[in-house]
Amino acid sequence: MKKNKFKVNYIHNYYVKYNYDNSSLEKKAIDLIKVIIKNESIALGNVNIIFCNDEQILEYNKKYLSHDYFTDIVTFPYPEENYCDADILISLDSVLRNSKKFKTIFEKELCRVIIHGILHICGYNDSDTTGKLKMRKKEDIYLKYLK
Repeated sequence: MKKNKFKVNYIHNYYVKYNYDNSSLEKKAIDLIKVIIKNESIALGNVNIIFCNDEQILEYNKKYLSHDYFTDIVTFPYPEENYCDADILISLDSVLRNSKKFKTIFEKELCRVIIHGILHICGYNDSDTTGKLKMRKKEDIYLKYLK
């Protein structure tokens, strides 16, 4: 894919009942995305990161993927000839629950989920055990770039 400038749009359809700094997190996410697209050799166009709740993401999961279960993220890549646009829906409810479950801070878990979505755009798939392990390793690598 040909290199070009990308733009990330943050859409807040839902605010989690957790106090975090949106602007700081959004800057960290952009920095992570820059590293990922450089290392994975992918050109991004517009990426919409849509923060929603469990019910909203379940609705998308059912309607577009025929999955009747909750998830923390759903990624919709729209590949073009020289770049890829995408929508990434993230359930802040699930991210908060997972941060407690895995005993990590909310912001780090949210960055992991954003990385996960970008990896899907890069062509990674977690539909089987091998793919899940490969993506988890990549997530761990990219999380080390957090400042």
